[in-house]
Amino acid sequence: MITLYNTLSRKKEPLTPVHPDWVGLYTCGPTVYNFAHIGNLRTFIFEDILERTLRADGYAVRRVMNITDVGHLTGDADAGDDKLETAAAEQKKSVEDIARFYTDAFFDDLAKLNITMPDIVAPASEYVREQIALVQTLLEKEYAYDTPKAVYYDVSKFPSYGALSGQSLEEKMTGAREEVVVDSDKRNPADFALWFKLEGKFKKHLLHWPSPWGEGFPGWHIECSAIARHFLGQPFDIHAGGIDLVGTHHTNEIAQSEAAYDVPLARVWMHGEHLLLDGGKMAKSEGNSLTLAELASRGFHPLVYRYLVLGAHYRTRLNFTWESMEAARNGIERLYEAVNDLFEAAQAADADGGETAAKTPKRSLEHYKLEFHAALDDDLNTPQALAVLYEMLADGGNPKEKLALVKHYDAVLGLGLETAMADASLPVDNAEIAEKARIYAELRSNKQFIQSDALRKDIEGLGYAIRDFKSGSRIRKRFF
Repeated sequence: MITLYNTLSRKKEPLTPVHPDWVGLYTCGPTVYNFAHIGNLRTFIFEDILERTLRADGYAVRRVMNITDVGHLTGDADAGDDKLETAAAEQKKSVEDIARFYTDAFFDDLAKLNITMPDIVAPASEYVREQIALVQTLLEKEYAYDTPKAVYYDVSKFPSYGALSGQSLEEKMTGAREEVVVDSDKRNPADFALWFKLEGKFKKHLLHWPSPWGEGFPGWHIECSAIARHFLGQPFDIHAGGIDLVGTHHTNEIAQSEAAYDVPLARVWMHGEHLLLDGGKMAKSEGNSLTLAELASRGFHPLVYRYLVLGAHYRTRLNFTWESMEAARNGIERLYEAVNDLFEAAQAADADGGETAAKTPKRSLEHYKLEFHAALDDDLNTPQALAVLYEMLADGGNPKEKLALVKHYDAVLGLGLETAMADASLPVDNAEIAEKARIYAELRSNKQFIQSDALRKDIEGLGYAIRDFKSGSRIRKRFF
């Protein structure tokens, strides 16, 4: 049975699905006003591993992800301007064009990272009716109130407000920043907008819809509550996102959804930790974010970044450096090499009719399979799962059966290991490299190892890998 760390209870809990035949999973999607940075993408990799692990455990998964294309203000609360409208003004494009462009860019990043697309992708602007209905319910139950500028949620009516973050309602009230109070009719500093009206600075807001309280647009927090309930019901099983969503966005989701319907929104709340850059939080607002395209410009394949992320537990902070990326590239290269060696051993066994003797394994493949799943079922322990993979590859056993297990593992890890299951012994189609390889082999046969090591570094610097065997050396283009 899989156990997952629940931010709400602050402990690991066994998963007991609401429905016997499927798991409902909601993951907060991007606000599509800019490219996703690699800190954002770390969260989506963690959520991908969660979904893949659930499926590997035999669960059917119904995963829903929103796309925020309206209502997310630059202050992440009620302060600032709409992020998409700001981007549209800066780039002299329509809001719709901005949303479409950055949504497509986000999907392209997911594909490059081998992240599975959710079953349902729901843009907030297409589910305004559901959001209006939720606001109406909150008003009827007197958890919300109407002002000339907006409809607000009254946090004082929800005593457990802040339980997710561990911050009491009193602390939340005291800590609310003055700049959040943009409406003098707000009852409490921590109250948050459910619906903004076309008044004041939003008088000319480009996206707006009719509502019982006047023309306007939904706040950021209401969209996830409405979309999640619409597709998954309430309560559903797992709500996941980045750790930065705990204190405000997810706290507000819980308050508005539970107040409206008197049941929890989700049973389990899961959060991926920050990716740090030089020890500080990576964020667009801080001007220190990196995109997948920027990694590619430095010569790093997207799967190198995925491998780096899997090497740390999703609930631990990960400090990004270019040195760590180089180490990750070497690590995934060694992994691909090991899988390729296994592939060639399986080919050799086929060629001699299975007469090639395999080293006797220390442990059975079934043992390794169980260990792998035990690691992932313990709150997605990907570092331990990778360790099991490496141990299995280094052990003896039937190469064809081991290759089948590698494929089974990679259905969860998503590292594209089948690419390594190809013939890498083909001639090098590069005259310069071929000549260097000939000289390298000659130096080694003459035991001129200092010179051969220097030439090896030269060859590897040109993007090729050398493997030395008793029978000679093999050279091929590096996987990464």
